[in-house]
Amino acid sequence: MTTHTSSSIGRYASKFVDLTAEELTTFTAAFKEMKVKKRQFLVQPNFVAKHRYFILKGALRAYVVGEEGQDHTIQLAIEDWWISDYNSYMFQQPASMFVMAVEDSLLLQISFEDEQQLKAASYKFETFFRILAERSVAFMQRRVITNLTQTAEQRYDVFVEKYPAMVNRFPQYVIASYLGMTTEFLSRIRNHKLKG
Repeated sequence: MTTHTSSSIGRYASKFVDLTAEELTTFTAAFKEMKVKKRQFLVQPNFVAKHRYFILKGALRAYVVGEEGQDHTIQLAIEDWWISDYNSYMFQQPASMFVMAVEDSLLLQISFEDEQQLKAASYKFETFFRILAERSVAFMQRRVITNLTQTAEQRYDVFVEKYPAMVNRFPQYVIASYLGMTTEFLSRIRNHKLKG
């Protein structure tokens, strides 16, 4: 792993916990750099997700495919975000989601075993991963509430306002699927706003 790469994850961790130089070395050593090509899968249904991924460069999506063959985007991730099939990763049971690169990407991966070892080695590392989990749960709750209480147009407006960097990174059908609407409906919303 390059110094630049390890400093990226080190900087990120230091936002949440105060690590000594030695702790930082131990922490960053648990991550391995990996390059993935556009459309490459990192997780697939029925296989256990053995890693979680921190994105240094690139864009990824996690999605499920319904009975009718329609895909439903569960998570989008770009630089400084994490992604995996968390249910599979946390409980080490078969995945239900696909996790796929939408762009050629550079990632840091940590295995379930290495994460457990870090947590056991220091309360600071355990605190870091707990904070990640708490933030993830809060984010998912906000997303569920938004989907239940806002119109499609409001959901799109909130997405554009909060995540402007994602709008041009993901294809329209992916954003539509993430927001719980058809691509055609999203097109109508966007066209309406352009004419606005």
